[in-house]
Amino acid sequence: MRVAGVFGRALIRAAPTMLGIVVLSFFLLKLVPGDLVDVLTAESGAATEEGVALWRRQFGLDLPLLAQFLVYLGNLAQFSLGTSPRFGVPVSELILERLPGTLALMGVSLAIAVGLGVVLGSAMAARRGSWPDRVLSVISIFFYSVPSFWIGLMMIVLFSVKLGWLPSGGDRTIASGLSGVSLALDRVKYMMMPCLSLSLFYVAIYARLMRASMLDVARQDYLRTAQAKGVPQRTVLFTHALRNALLPVTTVAGVHFGGILGGAVVVETIYAWPGLGRLAFESVMARDFNVMLGILVLSSVLVTFANVLADVTQAWLDPRVEIG
Repeated sequence: MRVAGVFGRALIRAAPTMLGIVVLSFFLLKLVPGDLVDVLTAESGAATEEGVALWRRQFGLDLPLLAQFLVYLGNLAQFSLGTSPRFGVPVSELILERLPGTLALMGVSLAIAVGLGVVLGSAMAARRGSWPDRVLSVISIFFYSVPSFWIGLMMIVLFSVKLGWLPSGGDRTIASGLSGVSLALDRVKYMMMPCLSLSLFYVAIYARLMRASMLDVARQDYLRTAQAKGVPQRTVLFTHALRNALLPVTTVAGVHFGGILGGAVVVETIYAWPGLGRLAFESVMARDFNVMLGILVLSSVLVTFANVLADVTQAWLDPRVEIG
């Protein structure tokens, strides 16, 4: 019941945040020079003034800015993101078509980042000051310093061009006829480099954070009591200390969810991954305002929900936590 209460209060706090994001996103996008009609006019090369005016009426771009905003709010109230004038289909269909790919990429990347970061950080704390601690610290600093797009490009050069082990782009083998386990292995092969490119930066952060958190928790009185009773050091660290040491990691992971979503735009472009990142890039180039705004709103919902889950996870890990 306590965790459910934390979840309900977090959702209530998220409502005004979402409204603010919608308002800010709408008016910020309107500040971008040019619109869809300008792109269509440039592509046609022979558009008349009457044709341009017809396009603007058709897409609702002839209305005052406030009227356009009220129309958009009305669509949101009906759980509609509008229609993409560029693709001629509802925005929700476009997003739902690409959303699974992005969620799979983000989910696997976040799981790798948190899992590997926790394992490496715990190992570094358990062997503090030894050569494994120093080596892992240097490696984590390296991956923290290198941008994800550079790692992605170097992986393509090494594993695709030089060694030929992994495909350089896409999400599956086209017209392969695979099914079952073979299809799953084929998808894993295509996901390896994008997920590693997106997660290695965060692995470095979580490893350093977990190391510091484990060392801080190890100085607590209840752990010294366990050590005085003769409990093995490995049991003290990985049974008694691990749960409390995870609290900072879960907090930061919720904050980083938005960063991972933003990084997915770059990674999906590099690896030609069919997800929201590539759709966002295509909609920016086409000045498709409805698709851009729909992706921003959905991304904000995902990030807000991730932070709610982080609050709930904290309340579950530590009974002392009360998020009011």
